[in-house]
Amino acid sequence: MRRYWLLFAQTVTIALGIYVVIATLRPAWTGRAPTQVGGVVPVLQAPGGGPAPASYRDAAGRAMPAVVNILTSKALRETHPLLKDPFFKRFFGDKMPPQEQMASLGSGVIVSGDGYILTNYHVVEGADEIEVGLADGRKAAASIVGTDPETDLAVIRIKADKLPVIVLGDPEQARVGDVVLAIGNPFGVGQTVTLGIISALGRNNLHINHFENFIQTDAAINFGNSGGALVDTRGNLLGINSAIYSQTGGSVGIGFAIPVSTAKTVLDSIIKHGQVVRGWIGVESQDITPELADSFGLPRDRGAIIAGVVRGGPADRAGMRPGDILLAVEGKKVGSTNDMMNLIADLPPGGKAQMTVMRKNRETTIAVTVGRRPRQTP
Repeated sequence: MRRYWLLFAQTVTIALGIYVVIATLRPAWTGRAPTQVGGVVPVLQAPGGGPAPASYRDAAGRAMPAVVNILTSKALRETHPLLKDPFFKRFFGDKMPPQEQMASLGSGVIVSGDGYILTNYHVVEGADEIEVGLADGRKAAASIVGTDPETDLAVIRIKADKLPVIVLGDPEQARVGDVVLAIGNPFGVGQTVTLGIISALGRNNLHINHFENFIQTDAAINFGNSGGALVDTRGNLLGINSAIYSQTGGSVGIGFAIPVSTAKTVLDSIIKHGQVVRGWIGVESQDITPELADSFGLPRDRGAIIAGVVRGGPADRAGMRPGDILLAVEGKKVGSTNDMMNLIADLPPGGKAQMTVMRKNRETTIAVTVGRRPRQTP
């Protein structure tokens, strides 16, 4: 009997020891929550030693050689014609009043091995001389091939050998939150890369350009970055940096870039025609707001209402009238006046386009012979 009692006591002692160990090291196995000591709350902790975030050096390395610095200069005041006469120059000699010059800084992107460079119109506007500085230290004089003030884009050209060329990306695949790099020459300090994300897509109604479809980013864009590159994490060009929203003149995290799809269209048209050729039908429009829809009893709260028609213009000749609601252009739905302008601008002048309008609650299709949009002066 004594032997059985000793065996029982040893068994109980071992069981209690195992329980204490389990309760200390693995309290969840016993169904009991751990006791909070000193207000410490149990949390989930990620394991350490993970890989560091990927570097964007490869993307920057691929794009930077194709981004150039642009220095422009122009006369601030005109010289009197008589002062150009050799007799006056000989008479006055070194006392001739010097012609004042104003210099400006900007950036550009080489998009062709033939020397074509995309930049902003406001970078080269009114320039008498344009000098381009390449990333490898070379400098070259540039000439303006063509400009498009309505999108604030310009194409210039240099003559040089073995030019680095940027690869064009696809802004249609870009999404809010994607990481982007902005490359340019801020404040003339030299080529600089800044990092951010895409903050928004399709920004318009900012009253910066006539045609707007901006990529918004928080990558730092400052004076001198205009005309530079906005690239993705593979170094492909997504847009041309164009403007910032700022009350101080410095970056506050709201910058805008023109999508490369728009820039490519402008580039092709300028090289082919010397200027951008857009469709035009001669109408003034207004967005249909919910208030307008209620006021006029309109069945729609989105679209473009024709507020005015140019007499003798394409729309007038086709029978479009003020008060019509433009629903579609060539089968593509019109959601706003911005949509309408872009759809019509894409139409080739001289061709006929089918436009669906609503008039007195009835839909009808009008065939409009598209005209050529008059060139806008800044």
